[in-house]
Amino acid sequence: MLRHEFQPGKLVAGLFVTAAGVAYAGDAVDAWRVPWFAALPLVVGGLCLAGAVAVLNRGLRRRGGPRAEGTG
Repeated sequence: MLRHEFQPGKLVAGLFVTAAGVAYAGDAVDAWRVPWFAALPLVVGGLCLAGAVAVLNRGLRRRGGPRAEGTG
């Protein structure tokens, strides 16, 4: 199995988009009420946070030294 580089920015973005989906799924089954505009700040805030995490991760990896690059 090929291994890939861990990308925490994508993880954060996925968590926030999943949270928005769970919120609307809960609203769909009448578990709770979610306003129609709730996904906008949740997703946009998550994407901004994911961008900041990705920039921080890139800065830390560049400063860390040489990394092993796979062939193929």
